[in-house]
Amino acid sequence: MKVSLAVMVIATHSVLTSYGQAADAAMWDTPARPFLRSVLPMFFGVSGFLVAASLDRCKTLIKFFGLRAIRIFPALAVEVLLSAFLIGPMLTTLAWSDYFTDKLFFLYLLNAIGEIHYLLPGVFHDNPKPDIVNAQLWTVPFELYTYGAVGLLAIAGVQRYRILGPISVVALIVFHFVARLWWHGWQYLPFSGNVPGFALMISGIVGLSLYYYRYEIPWRWSLFWCATAIALLGLYSRYGGEYFGALVVPYVAIFLGLTTPRRLAIVRDRDYSYGMYLYGFVIQQTFVATIPSGRVWWINILVCVPLAAILAAMSWHFVERPAQQLKSLVGSLETQYLRIMRRTTVVPRSAPVRADA
Repeated sequence: MKVSLAVMVIATHSVLTSYGQAADAAMWDTPARPFLRSVLPMFFGVSGFLVAASLDRCKTLIKFFGLRAIRIFPALAVEVLLSAFLIGPMLTTLAWSDYFTDKLFFLYLLNAIGEIHYLLPGVFHDNPKPDIVNAQLWTVPFELYTYGAVGLLAIAGVQRYRILGPISVVALIVFHFVARLWWHGWQYLPFSGNVPGFALMISGIVGLSLYYYRYEIPWRWSLFWCATAIALLGLYSRYGGEYFGALVVPYVAIFLGLTTPRRLAIVRDRDYSYGMYLYGFVIQQTFVATIPSGRVWWINILVCVPLAAILAAMSWHFVERPAQQLKSLVGSLETQYLRIMRRTTVVPRSAPVRADA
């Protein structure tokens, strides 16, 4: 399921990287808009569902956040370093001495810790979408914010009081709606293009809530088609419809994930989706920069999806899966923390009172 979504992200970016911003903006005004806008909320909805399951397996937030860091940062750091130290020097129009001393180069390295910067000096300047190296990384901060929100919900007791999940979803929607009105002088301006990052957070928390209510919620094809219709209608609208889409898209994605056939043997026990998401855009930008005759959306997809899959497989086998070995370290830290907490919470026994006292 997640691999399919990663492929859809690359396909969506094929227009932007092949033809530029104007063509991309026109694409978002076509009847395909609700389908295009559903991809990232589906990603976050599935992620929220899986993260809730991970939270249930953790005894402390130390392990929970440790596991999230292991999943995100090693692969992200390697992708950032490859872009900065391999692709950048190969394609920059600057001398290497200028490239490696430019402020943009050092700012780009901050992507490895989740502070997002899109430019490398002199790279992709003549592309249809100029200068941008990794446009897809805009979602990373919102993924981190979602994990932070899950942590706060865990502290509040969401595992015991499941209603906190839906309450937080409503609170997020109200907060974002009011904040957006205030920011624009109490005028509601429609969203153009993709859904806002806050909607992705909403989908993530909805995914978490679906996990905690998974035994009460009916997983039926009739509800699936109803949710799909609501999601598409909502995501087609620019006037607040993204909130409705963010609410129901997670059900659609999780239902598909629960009902789709078993994965092919080549991807079983492997998760190539994250690597494909990380490498897709920079591969597309590199492709159109080096082969201008390939600036056609379907050629872009046919070439870049397999290349992204190859790099994603390498990322999984040489970076992400080896990084999983750090789970034992995180588990040891959690065990040590629990041992210390048990010691500090033991009430010392009172000294016996002597009879002759």
